[in-house]
Order: sequence, then C-alpha cells, then structure tokens
Amino acid sequence: MKKPENAPLRFASLSDAHRALGLPPPLHPLISLVSSARVPAASGDSHQAHVLSFYKISYRPKLSSKLRYGQGYYDFDEGGLLFASPNQIIGGTDERGVGACSQYALLIHPEFLANYPLAKKIRQYGFFTYSANEALHVSEQEKELLLALFKTMEEELASRLDEFSQDVVVAQLELLLNYANRFYKRQFLTRKAVHSDLLQQLEETLEDCFRSEDLPSRGIPTVQYLAQRLHVSPSYLSDMLRTLTGQSAQQHIHDKLIEQAKEKLAATSLSVSEVAYALGFEHPQSFSRFFKTKTDLSPLAYRQSFHHN
Repeated sequence: MKKPENAPLRFASLSDAHRALGLPPPLHPLISLVSSARVPAASGDSHQAHVLSFYKISYRPKLSSKLRYGQGYYDFDEGGLLFASPNQIIGGTDERGVGACSQYALLIHPEFLANYPLAKKIRQYGFFTYSANEALHVSEQEKELLLALFKTMEEELASRLDEFSQDVVVAQLELLLNYANRFYKRQFLTRKAVHSDLLQQLEETLEDCFRSEDLPSRGIPTVQYLAQRLHVSPSYLSDMLRTLTGQSAQQHIHDKLIEQAKEKLAATSLSVSEVAYALGFEHPQSFSRFFKTKTDLSPLAYRQSFHHN
C-alpha cells in the first residue's frame, strides 16, 4: 500500500531518530540524550510530524513557535519542557522554517526501564499524555536546575558503561520526572488566569451540552468529549480541575448533572422517566440510582420534599 503523502514519519528505534537528525548512532541502543550543539543545522526531518516508539523529554529555550502535539499545539513562546510517550504524533510547525531544535532531547526506549519500578510509574505521569496548547513553563531557577540534570545525564551516558550505569541513569531520570511533576503542580497554581479561562470554557461547554436538543440521543457528555472540545487531554483536564476545584472532571460532570436534574424535578411537571431521558440517560432506573447515590434521595422523594417545603 502506498504511504500517504502527509503521513508522519515513524521512528522504530533511537538509531532511526539519530539518522533523521544527521547524527552518528547512539552510544546506547535504548537511551540517548541529544543536545542542540550536536544536531546539524540542516537536519531536514527534525520538524516534520513523526511518531516515536519511545519516550521523549525535551527542553526548548525561549522561542516563538507552535509545535503540534496530538490534536493540539504547544506554545513555546516562553520555552519549556515537552513530554511525549510512545505512539504519539509530535512535530510539525505552523510556520515554515520555524521550530528550532530542542536544547536537550532525552529519548528513552521502554525496554531500558524493564525490571525497574519506573517502567510502570512513568505511565502514571499525566503530562506524558497531555495535548494542551502549552508546554511546562519553568522559571529561570527551575530551568537552571533542569539543565544541570540534563548535563549530568549527558556526562554519565558519554562515560564508559559499567554495571552501575543503568542504575545511575534510571535514578537521574526519576529525579528529573519528580522535579517535572512538582513544576506541573505548581504551574496549575501560578498560571491560574489561564486555567480559570479554561474552567469558564468548560462551564460554557457543559451548559451548551445540557441545553442541546440532541442530548437525549447523544447521551451524557463524557470527559473525553469535553477534553476534545477544549483541545486538551482528559488527564490534563482532570489535573487542572483537581487543582482549582478539588474535583476530577468526572465529578464535575456529575455535579452539573445533579444540578440539572434537581432543576427539572423542582420546576417542571416532567415525569422521572422523562427527566432521565432529557438528561441523556438510556434507562430511568440508571438515573434513579445515580440521583439517590448523589443526594441520598430518590428523584420522586426529592420532588415531594421540595414541594412540601
């Protein structure tokens, strides 16, 4: 079958990535740290959309560029860290000739982490699945700390390998990820204006969903649906909400659903079954169980208590 013209490049190995960047083969087949000083200026494939079979953590300095990441774009105006996991589409910029190489790019094949607890833990870091339009922004102090870590890893990987090398590098990688996790949590607090806008968009999107005439046929909005509408990933949306409201995206949807249910039960003459269908429930019994779990009252008991007050 002929490969589509705009299909992303696929790099099955670190050697493939090095070759595309015009670099010699990696010193280790399963892990490599590439610095901008080593990448030839005319590496033609470095900005084309591509899919990796390994993890990638890269630091980009201050530059004006938007890098595609999944269905969204990362904004690198201020510089920051980009994380990608195997089989994600990354690369490709809006502007031709824009998209300077990362200052550092760490490539880690999953097999390098085999037999280490980090092999499982790395999949739990939400930022590896983010498709938000921002990278992890770091302060000057945080940037210096991260660059020092990259430099230490670079020196370790360039030195003669011995029986301790892998243990040392895995420990350094885990330290890097722990710092990144701290910086991500901090970002939700320090960039509240950005996330408050996102929260407002979420509220408006939910309102639109519940006002929509096709809600009965489309069903209750899911976290995936809302994330897609807001151009973020489900994990990013939940992380943002937990920081701002203490609730996950799923809990947020449920709260909005209960608000709508109470309004219809109190202010309309719709039957419980009609309320259930109007809110996107396929079966009235499911709605009744859901309502009682959240309010400790059946829909009918809630309506009766409301009218008795």
